[in-house]
Amino acid sequence: MSGPYCDGCGRPAADGDHARCRARRAATDPPRWCTACGRKLVVQVLPVGWTARCLACEPVSR
Repeated sequence: MSGPYCDGCGRPAADGDHARCRARRAATDPPRWCTACGRKLVVQVLPVGWTARCLACEPVSR
């Protein structure tokens, strides 16, 4: 997690343990929540990878 919010659940990164979120992400699942603002991301899963973007922020890098 690189921002103030968890990209797995959207809750503040400082609130609780996010080990399950990190474990899910480790399985190459794209992020679901923006780490900068906590909003739900627009995610597109493709056969060769994924793209994700936040409507309020910038695209999310892999």
